[in-house]
Amino acid sequence: MSAVISTHAPVSDTWTFFEGAWHQGNVAIMGPRTHGAWLASTVFDGARAYDGGAPDLELHMARVNESARRFLLQPVVSHETWMGLAREGIAKFPLGTAIYVRPMYWADTGMIGGGVMFDPASTRWCLCLYEAPVPGPRKLDITLSPFRRPTIETAPVDVKGGCLYPNNARALHEAAGRGFDNALMCDMLGNVAELANSNVFMVKDGVVMTPAPNGTYLAGITRQRTIKLLRDAGETVIETSLRYADFQDADEIFSSGNFAKVSAITGIDERKLQPGPMYRKASALYAEFALGCRL
Repeated sequence: MSAVISTHAPVSDTWTFFEGAWHQGNVAIMGPRTHGAWLASTVFDGARAYDGGAPDLELHMARVNESARRFLLQPVVSHETWMGLAREGIAKFPLGTAIYVRPMYWADTGMIGGGVMFDPASTRWCLCLYEAPVPGPRKLDITLSPFRRPTIETAPVDVKGGCLYPNNARALHEAAGRGFDNALMCDMLGNVAELANSNVFMVKDGVVMTPAPNGTYLAGITRQRTIKLLRDAGETVIETSLRYADFQDADEIFSSGNFAKVSAITGIDERKLQPGPMYRKASALYAEFALGCRL
């Protein structure tokens, strides 16, 4: 298959390693018979490079291989190869460019006549890097989503799989229709799991709390890093079961995720919140950590 540049939609500056070479622009990597495009047999990860560093790049590149294994795809790219290509790709951008780094695996064909069950031996891959500024402070008002996170019995929630994101997207669309920027999603028992596109923290009486990993969402790399940074700085961080009412009564709420890193929540339902001291500390600690992650 030859690489073809898609012209259907404008994209930011983009480089993709696919089929042994670097290609600029929105490279077409799938066709209508590709299992990953048709039946969502895709896993990916996302790292960040900005300000001369790439925080936890090694962990993100390792996780895409672990996601592939759990999803029953074959992780055909070694960790060393991922890391080398990531460094090559980052070097293609002007110094100081904020970049999203996205390794991907997908199944090319299905088994038994090209059906639902994909062929693990048909695993293909690419590495896509594109310019994506890290969002600064902004309005982030949240509400409760009517949609819930699935369990391991109903979806592959132990991987970073493309098939999980349409549920998150409809939560975001539903919240936006009511004037909110994001939404808290609960698990099947009614405990808060995460926001629709990032992990979440709350603060009450100086104690940081975050939903305990319970198999319904990925406990993100940025989340784990934020917890460690706060604990190392002497703060109490508790992973526990939390209900929506706990967040409604919180002194502060903030989120963590690879795309935006640490972000303050500015409101929940009709109640307005200000970026608080714990958010500012978490954000500053993460920024200091990221600066030390030189390539």
